[in-house]
Amino acid sequence: MDMTLPQRLYLLSYDIDGNRFDPVSTPYRGHLLRAAALTELIIGGLLRDNGGRAERTGRTPDDPFLADVLSGLSPNEPGHWINAVPDREWKAETTVREQLLANGSITVVRGRVLGIFPSRKVTLDHPERVRLLRERTRDAVLAGREAASVPIEDAALAAIAVEGDVWTVFTPAERQRHRAEVKALRERFEAEVPGMLNAILTAVVNRRAGTS
Repeated sequence: MDMTLPQRLYLLSYDIDGNRFDPVSTPYRGHLLRAAALTELIIGGLLRDNGGRAERTGRTPDDPFLADVLSGLSPNEPGHWINAVPDREWKAETTVREQLLANGSITVVRGRVLGIFPSRKVTLDHPERVRLLRERTRDAVLAGREAASVPIEDAALAAIAVEGDVWTVFTPAERQRHRAEVKALRERFEAEVPGMLNAILTAVVNRRAGTS
């Protein structure tokens, strides 16, 4: 599945059996999508950590959403990761959804509730592919593998899902049973994508408190 990390995270947030999105992480999904984008930019060498701040390397990605996320960061003055995650998060889900609609991954049916309020129903065009993506991401924690052996993109998606409380990937009970594996995965992610875990946690806590 040749997709960006934000696109994969969006699909992972969909409950295939329930035909709906994970309700727990819905209020801050835009933050998580931006965190996934920032993570991909770091992995791709377009961003780097400079003393706890996000520093651009001067390159620009081809993907429009990644490019938009990168454009929000100053090319001259490195900024805090904590500020990069919530920046313009309100537009992230719409942008990623339209990308997935364009590439044939989802179908979006628009309507109105009671003939007044706009509604939007998203369905997966290829649920079997999303199941495979989900199992691959879950295996990063549940398969008993060494954290260092997990491909970094899989480790990143799993770490973001854990920190973002995405129940369609890991339930609270699974995270509790696999505390050691989750801890090792977090340490791997933090080593390769420094500052992102704290930025995600801060965004989630602030969103739940209604401050962002």
